[in-house]
Amino acid sequence: MTGSRVVALGHYQPAKVLTNDDLAAMVDTSDEWITSRVGIKTRHVGGPDEPVDEMAAHAAAKALAAAGLDSADIDLVLVATSTAIDRSPSMSARVAARLGMASPAVMDINVVCSGFTHALATADHAIRAGAANRALVIGADKMADIADWTDRSTCVLLGDGAGAAVVVADPRGDADAAPGIGPVLWGSVPEMGRAVRIEGTPPRFAQEGQAVYRWATTQLPPIARKVCEKAGVAPEDLAAVVLHQANLRIIEPVARKIGAVNAVIARDVVDSGNTSAASIPMALSKLVERGEVDSGAPALLFGFGGNLSYAGQVIRCP
Repeated sequence: MTGSRVVALGHYQPAKVLTNDDLAAMVDTSDEWITSRVGIKTRHVGGPDEPVDEMAAHAAAKALAAAGLDSADIDLVLVATSTAIDRSPSMSARVAARLGMASPAVMDINVVCSGFTHALATADHAIRAGAANRALVIGADKMADIADWTDRSTCVLLGDGAGAAVVVADPRGDADAAPGIGPVLWGSVPEMGRAVRIEGTPPRFAQEGQAVYRWATTQLPPIARKVCEKAGVAPEDLAAVVLHQANLRIIEPVARKIGAVNAVIARDVVDSGNTSAASIPMALSKLVERGEVDSGAPALLFGFGGNLSYAGQVIRCP
């Protein structure tokens, strides 16, 4: 069976930065209140001329350039997003058009905050099944479009951005020391699905913050350890842990309970806020770009959130 591996990454964020002090001028909040509760200092916010597919295409172009590939080399495009307003053309089709692709398979995946790790697993499965050879896997969300800017408990969390990975067939499979994608462990808690919501016309983001916090900090660490077990990697051997960048008060205790004592812990939430499906590929792309994790080193990717869904895998870094 052919395995797959991530060979390159890319990310994109809008130029406009919204600080905690900026938010304090909009709603009843403060830098101290936001920092102490969620650990976020800044977030990037896209304008009306920066739709989701444009951000996604920028991140994808950067990843393709890093991989030394042309858009024509890609035969599968997966975009994880929950902020697509139109049903058709899909975000993946729009990205393919922006990049001038000829005839790739295109598919959007909406699992909200765990969308990227679901999409990465889907690309891995497609390559293993022989349905694709080279895939673009993108997480992109424009959370500013669905934020309730009058709700201080949620608007302080959200940011915009996109991250992309180029995934290719690796005939050597996961047993080889070269970068690979390990088996996914995924699931959900349907009866608690309404704890994170994007509903209405126009759609607005809302959540039951305490319920999400309790679920994430108590239920997810043993699941994340099982992801490592499925990949045959001990938590202490991880070089990096990239969790969904929801809240620093979730990221730090979950990472500690996983037992990844030697790993770099991604904390991009401090500068970027919660970018939903974009958060994991953006954070990983930045770690790799800054040289904080070595090529071939094992990294745990673990998404969680909307639908109270989760998905994780251990990959070898490009």
